Amino acid sequence: MLVDEELARFSSDKDTLLAVGVFDGVHLGHKHLISQLVGKAEQENSLSGVVTFRQHPQEVLHPDIKLPFLTDLAEREKLLRNEGVDIIVPLTFTAETSRLSAHDFIALLKKHLRMRGIVIGPDFALGKKRAGNVDALGTLGRELGFSVTVVPPVVIDGEIVSSTAIRQALADGDVHRVRRLAGRGFSLRGHVVAGAGRGAALGFPTANLEPNPEQALPADGVYASRAGINGKDFLSLTNIGTKPTFGDKRRAVEIYIVDYQGDLYGHEIQVEFVERLRREKRFNSVAELKKQMTEDVKRGVAILSAKIGR
Repeated sequence: MLVDEELARFSSDKDTLLAVGVFDGVHLGHKHLISQLVGKAEQENSLSGVVTFRQHPQEVLHPDIKLPFLTDLAEREKLLRNEGVDIIVPLTFTAETSRLSAHDFIALLKKHLRMRGIVIGPDFALGKKRAGNVDALGTLGRELGFSVTVVPPVVIDGEIVSSTAIRQALADGDVHRVRRLAGRGFSLRGHVVAGAGRGAALGFPTANLEPNPEQALPADGVYASRAGINGKDFLSLTNIGTKPTFGDKRRAVEIYIVDYQGDLYGHEIQVEFVERLRREKRFNSVAELKKQMTEDVKRGVAILSAKIGR
C-alpha cells in the first residue's frame, strides 16, 4: 500500500500532534489552525506535524474536475515550515487511499507517526466517503487513544476563509481580496521562455513566463506587480491573457520589468500581484496599444512606489 510506504519514511521517535489536509494556499484559516497545533504540541512536549497531499483528493475522486492549485507542494512546505511545523509528510492521494476507512487511516498515522492527537476544523472529514467527521473521530479517539481538537474557522468581513474563496477571488481578478484572505499577496513563479518579441518592438520588452500549467492564475488583465529575480525585487507590470490585438489564442503571462537590463531567458521569476489596473482589451491599432501601455506603466509605477517603495 503506497500510503503505508510513504508514511514509513517519516517514522517518528516521538509522539506527534497532527493536522491533515491539502492546505492549498496556506491562508489565514490554515495559519490559525496550525498555530493551535504548534502551541498544543509544545505544551504536550510532542512534535507538530502536517500530513498533506501532493495533489487535491478531488482530482482522484472527480477526475473530470480540474482544480488549479494556489501553491505547489514546494511552496506549501516552505510556508508550513514558516509557521513552525516540525514534520511535514506529503502523501500521494490515490484511488486506494480513497478507499481507506477513517479507522484504518488513523491507525496508520498512529503506527508510523505516533499520533497522540489531531487538530481539525469543524467541517473536517477523512476516510472512505468522508465518514471520519468530527463526531466519528471523537469516537475513534476514545477507542484508539488520541485527542481531537476542533478549531473554529477564521471569518473576515463575514466570509469564512477558504482555498475555494481565494480561488474565486483570483478568478475575479480581485487581488486585494486574495491578500485579505491569504494574509499575503498572491504570487506565482516560472521560467522565462522565448516569445514573439512584440514588447521590445513597442518599447516595453517583456519576459514571457511559463508557470506550471496546473497553477491557478488571476483573471486576464494588466496588474501592477513585483518581480523577484536572483534574490532582488523589481517593480513590474504583468499582463495575463491572449493578446487580442494581435489575434493570439494561447493564454500567456508577460512581465515588463521596470529599469531592468539584461537577458532573462531561462531565469526563474517569482511575481507577486499587487493591484489590477485594467481588464485585457483589444485595441484598434498598435499605436493605440502603445499609448495605453505607456499609461499603464506610469500608473503602475506610481501605485507600486506608494505601496512598497522603490
